[in-house]
Amino acid sequence: MDTKTLETLEYPKILERLAGYCAFPVSAEKARQLLPSTDILEAISRQRATSEAVQLLTTHPQLTIGGARDIRAALTMAERSGVLSPGELLDVKYTLIAARNLRRLFERKESQYPQLSDLASRLPSAAGLIDTISRAISERGELLDSASAELKRIRRDVRVVHDRLLSKLQSMVSNPKLSPYLQEALVTQRDGRYVLPLRAEFKGRIKALVHDQSASGATLFVEPLGVVDGNNQYRELQLAERDEERRILIELSAQVGQQALDIELSLDIMSDIDLVLARARYSAELEGIEPKLVALRQKNGHLHPGSELLLY
Repeated sequence: MDTKTLETLEYPKILERLAGYCAFPVSAEKARQLLPSTDILEAISRQRATSEAVQLLTTHPQLTIGGARDIRAALTMAERSGVLSPGELLDVKYTLIAARNLRRLFERKESQYPQLSDLASRLPSAAGLIDTISRAISERGELLDSASAELKRIRRDVRVVHDRLLSKLQSMVSNPKLSPYLQEALVTQRDGRYVLPLRAEFKGRIKALVHDQSASGATLFVEPLGVVDGNNQYRELQLAERDEERRILIELSAQVGQQALDIELSLDIMSDIDLVLARARYSAELEGIEPKLVALRQKNGHLHPGSELLLY
């Protein structure tokens, strides 16, 4: 069937309606690219899969492909040795979990839904990667202490040094000999270092390094010499934490890159399943029934799946 005929029949509008039932961008793209088949065996196979999905949705009306995400861009980046963000790695995990759940669902329903089960059975298993990402990244997209023994150690040291540093500064703020020199009784930060707000007229009363001053010039933000080493140690540990977090993300991204082909296959199969479910939901809206297709004759080497209409 040529493009002009399809346009005359407003076939693209039908496909757009179908795409609206898809829960996944990948399957929506496939919906918009569907073409009528001249192969009766292919047409019958599509019809049977749709009928299976119609039957399935009568008992599982909320069934979808779960938390699958369109992670194609992330997979491409990982394949090219790029570093994925925690959020992108979570999207990979959610997609793999959705694939695992679909596979398990249809393993239990193979006899009832043979075509859908056959599709789902081809979904690769990636349990190891799911577990690895789960150990490293929280549901809020934060790297966990359990991501590595080194990260756990560094963060423990960060907390110890941080508490010690703030305790020392807080004791200065509370010291009746020093507190009159301060603009406010608080500890603040400048350029990543903890400082005290010294009243400018008392400059020199506290041995300290000046890091900044207020817009009015009335307040100097100073780092007492007694906490310079603590600030240095705290900053070094922060940099070590950042570097270890980066190393972990590089390692996780490399694992995604190594399994990219299997994950891409999962995306492809899940989009096929989602498209079948979309056809079933569209059929339900139209109150459609499965037509009985009968081969009429050979046409260009294929069994023609029905009547031939000439449109003028």
